[in-house]
Amino acid sequence: MAASISATSSSLLYCFQRCYFASIESKSMSLNLATHLQRKAFALGKRQRLVICSVTEQRKEEGGNAVYEGDYLSGDHVAVNKKYVREYSSLVEMRLARKRSERYTYLVAAILSSFGISLMALMSVYYRFSWQVEGGEVPILELFGTCALSVGAAVGMEYWARWAHKALWHSSLWNMHESHHRPRNGAFELNDVFAVINAVPAIALMSYGFYNKGLVPGLCFGAGLGITMFGMAYMFVHDGLVHRRFPVGPVANVPYLRRVAAAHQFHHSEKFGGVPYGLFLGPQEVEAAGGTEELAKEVQRRIKQSQRN
Repeated sequence: MAASISATSSSLLYCFQRCYFASIESKSMSLNLATHLQRKAFALGKRQRLVICSVTEQRKEEGGNAVYEGDYLSGDHVAVNKKYVREYSSLVEMRLARKRSERYTYLVAAILSSFGISLMALMSVYYRFSWQVEGGEVPILELFGTCALSVGAAVGMEYWARWAHKALWHSSLWNMHESHHRPRNGAFELNDVFAVINAVPAIALMSYGFYNKGLVPGLCFGAGLGITMFGMAYMFVHDGLVHRRFPVGPVANVPYLRRVAAAHQFHHSEKFGGVPYGLFLGPQEVEAAGGTEELAKEVQRRIKQSQRN
């Protein structure tokens, strides 16, 4: 008994969103089973996937006459394919529902934490400055130090994050940071602990500066405020814009932030040896590593993707 695989150009297509399932009506040429044992699914374009279901014929030798079975698809085969489509549809709907739930959970947590931290920071700034000018004399040096350290700490945190990311997170703390480089299972990941860790010194510095007067407390208050501002901006751009853990609206169309998001993708692909390790100055790191052309291509890809969506 010989076996062969039938294929033809006529097919019945069942479409669900981006995936296509094809059931082939066998009408023409036969391919030897010895040369083609299996048919695998192959990618068609960027967004389409074509799965070919081949029908195996069995040749029965009866008195020198060859009898072919299965030279056409019966209603049972069509029903089976429809069943697969329904199962796939249900699976995709479940995954989409889970993703929506995870994004909503993280969005609520991000809003509550950002609102709470922002409110405390604003109230601290207001009451501290009010407290400083109560006596009628404005401490110019202390106010200047507070403002200068706020900006300096925010900028300095970018360089601290770059160093810590490379020297710590991808080294001794990789067991925690690894969760950020794997598919996330749930609304949160172990890597989120770093956000809490960075919040501790910010709260401590602001508390000391709030309850004490003088130049040094003013500098500490400014440093804590700068760390807080950087942390909020980092969460909004990194978690929201880059990794899309919550929607960021029209901010995604800001040209420089689009370059930041594109540059960060190279860190996860490790195309340039892990660069960039920073976030807001990530494009400069990629360009220094010789990735100017690749960065421009990634930016254009993200623009086209946003236009399609």
